[in-house]
Amino acid sequence: MKIAELLRGKNGEIVKIGTRHSIADAAKAMTKHKIGALLVENEDGGIAGILSERDIVGGMAPHGADLHDVAVEELMTRDIIRCSPDDTVNQAMAMMTDRRIRHLPVFDGDDLVGFISIGDLVKCRMTEVQAEAEALRQYIVT
Repeated sequence: MKIAELLRGKNGEIVKIGTRHSIADAAKAMTKHKIGALLVENEDGGIAGILSERDIVGGMAPHGADLHDVAVEELMTRDIIRCSPDDTVNQAMAMMTDRRIRHLPVFDGDDLVGFISIGDLVKCRMTEVQAEAEALRQYIVT
């Protein structure tokens, strides 16, 4: 299955936060939307990075109790790994596994068209495997 097909089945909302917002603001947004990462938007509306739960946990050592006041831009991951709508679910899973990441923004050229998680990919693969198993069962019965 292609990522484009997966995106059609998703809500489509992409939750973003500005670079100058605090980590406390980011944590509130993640909690409110029940997500593990936010795309970080620069002042021009472009994507400056990704802030994940892992980035926040990593900020605990250097910032301690003052972490909640730290700006998102200080902890976000700037090197954005991305995929395209034409990539397959298996390609995206391999990319996430190889790079040890859990979230991928989906870009069609320069346009952001989605944001997927490893959970989205696993759910998709489980549905595919169940359909294949059912098709095999039906084949054996007939």
